[in-house]
Amino acid sequence: MKTKSLLVVALGAALVGTCLSPQADPGKGKGHGEQHGHQGNAGDSQAGPSIDPGGIRGILEGNRGYWSPGPSLPPGIQKKLARGKPLPPGIAKKLDGRLLGHLPRYDGYEWQQAGTDLILVTIATGVIYEVLHGILD
Repeated sequence: MKTKSLLVVALGAALVGTCLSPQADPGKGKGHGEQHGHQGNAGDSQAGPSIDPGGIRGILEGNRGYWSPGPSLPPGIQKKLARGKPLPPGIAKKLDGRLLGHLPRYDGYEWQQAGTDLILVTIATGVIYEVLHGILD
């Protein structure tokens, strides 16, 4: 009987540990930090990828032929583009694959464009991880 109780406790602890394992949380931290090279990894699983807006801006400047600024978004839609919020349907568009080849890549995330904003979206949930407002002017 004591062995069964011990087994149940151990199994319960293992299940709780699995359910509480750290996941990338787009609502924590700002995600700004140094990124080296064009291929990134997801970084710290608690903070998610580190985004370098200056480096992204340099990549965009060097690849102007692969993107064009869209019209500015209406203020009501603009307010909905925020870190940790779901990406509103129908406002973002995919980027040219040639440009994506130069931007940092993060497993589980994808870059999209909405107006003049560059957005990093969590693929699985559609939640916005980072918004670089006006970077595509």
